[in-house]
Amino acid sequence: MSKFDFLQQQLSDYQNLQYHQDQQLADKLQQVQVWQKDRMQRTHANFFAKAEHQPMAHYFLNRLYGADDFDELARQIDRFIRNAHKVEKFIPKSALHTGDAGVELAVLAIQLDEQVAKYLLKNYPENTPLDDEMMRLAYLAVDQAEPRFHQMQLLETLGEKLDKYVRSTMVKTAFKLSKGVAYRHEANTIYDFIDDGFKAMEPLDSAQDFIATFTSKEKQIIDAVHTGHPKPFTL
Repeated sequence: MSKFDFLQQQLSDYQNLQYHQDQQLADKLQQVQVWQKDRMQRTHANFFAKAEHQPMAHYFLNRLYGADDFDELARQIDRFIRNAHKVEKFIPKSALHTGDAGVELAVLAIQLDEQVAKYLLKNYPENTPLDDEMMRLAYLAVDQAEPRFHQMQLLETLGEKLDKYVRSTMVKTAFKLSKGVAYRHEANTIYDFIDDGFKAMEPLDSAQDFIATFTSKEKQIIDAVHTGHPKPFTL
C-alpha cells in the first residue's frame, strides 16, 4: 500500500468541492475563510500573542484554515501520487503521517466553510458584509456541530503526532536531509507544508498542550452556537 493512498482520498474530496467551478461561491468561500481567521484571532488573541505560541498560531491560521497555496499543494499531491515510487524514497513515512493529518484538517475546513458559503449566498444579497450574527445563524442552519467537533478531534490527533515525531531526533534529521531531494523533485510545497508544522512545534513544550487549550475554547463556542447562545463568538 502506498503512503499516498490516504492523500489520494483527501485530494479527491478537495477536487470535488463545488467552488472550483463556481466563481461566485469561491468568492463567498474566501469571505467566510477571512471571517474565520479574524474570529479565531479575536477569540485567542491573548493566547496567540505569547511569543512561543506565535509560530503555531500562524500555522493554524495560514496552513490549516484556508491556506492560500492549497491549490498548489493539491497539484503536487496529484502529480506525486502518480509517481509515488519516487516520492516514497525521500519523504520519511513518519513525517508523511503528520502531513496526512494536516491535509485532512485543511480539506475539512474548506468543506465546512463551503457549506456555510452556500447558505449565505442563498439567504443574503451577494455583497452583504459578513458579521457575527450572520455567521451564527449560518452555523445553526447548516447544523455543523458534529463535524466541527470532529475537526477539533483531528486537531488533537495532529498534536499527538507532532509531539511523537518532532521530539524524535532521528525523524527530524531524516526529514531535514530529505529537503534537497524534495525540492529537486518539485515537492517543495508538500515539504514546506509538513515543515511548517514541525517548526511551529519547536518553541513549545508540547503541541498537545497548545492544541488542547485552543480546542477547549473552540468546543465551548461550537456548543454555545448550537445551544442558542445569542453571542457565542464573544465567549
